[in-house]
Amino acid sequence: MFFSLLCLAVSHLPISISQPVQEVLSSSSLPHTEHIPTVHESAVQARRILNLSSIATLSTVFPSTHSSAHAIENRPSDLEGAAIGLIDYYASCDPHPYDPTILAISIATSFKNARAGSNVTLSLRYHPPLDHPPGEDIFTYSPANLPRFSLVGHIEPVSVDDVRDSGIDECFLNRHPDAKAWQPGNAIHESWWAKLVVEELYWIGGFGDRAYIGWIPIEEWRGVTQEEVAAARLRGEPGYERRSHEDTDSQDCGPMCQKEKRFQKKMV
Repeated sequence: MFFSLLCLAVSHLPISISQPVQEVLSSSSLPHTEHIPTVHESAVQARRILNLSSIATLSTVFPSTHSSAHAIENRPSDLEGAAIGLIDYYASCDPHPYDPTILAISIATSFKNARAGSNVTLSLRYHPPLDHPPGEDIFTYSPANLPRFSLVGHIEPVSVDDVRDSGIDECFLNRHPDAKAWQPGNAIHESWWAKLVVEELYWIGGFGDRAYIGWIPIEEWRGVTQEEVAAARLRGEPGYERRSHEDTDSQDCGPMCQKEKRFQKKMV
């Protein structure tokens, strides 16, 4: 009886659940002197990864409405609103290398969901070269300390004219020769050229005391030049140089730094 009354009393107490606050780590809180990349430098790194890679996780959400796919696929009935991530090919191709080109297969779950109105997320991570130099410690090449990011947007078909004029098929097949078997016009599945129109970007550059973590404005993502992408080097790549806070403070402020300062001014 006493226990029941106690439970009843507790159930009527006002409950306040505070949201956890994530503290951004910096060199002031941890003994680390590595230069923390700026937002623009992080955007350059992300575009570099987009160029180096060609396989990523494409995530969509199952629609709330039922369709013929449920019966054909024997799809469970309780998937409404559930997310699903599947590996897919992509390529960074002109004229918009910041919007990944995808060879969409109409029968594939990802593109069925996209056609039903789902937003799409493409998630990538950096893979250091297999012959990378030794790390300074166990954290140098730890996956938790390496860059990864997600591109949020929607799928948009690429017109036949754009495919022809920009050499989309040649660009894509250069990265994925085997995809020739299922390019548009194949005898296996209906397919079409598409692109992920990127609208938002979330970036985790590594540990918070040595990397930027957060959203990157779409203007920064699209504004990165191909020259910057070609010149950038990530940890483990030939030519990569580790920068310290001291190096950054003593360097003249070049074009990239000036661009970052202008961006920070706008954000204030």
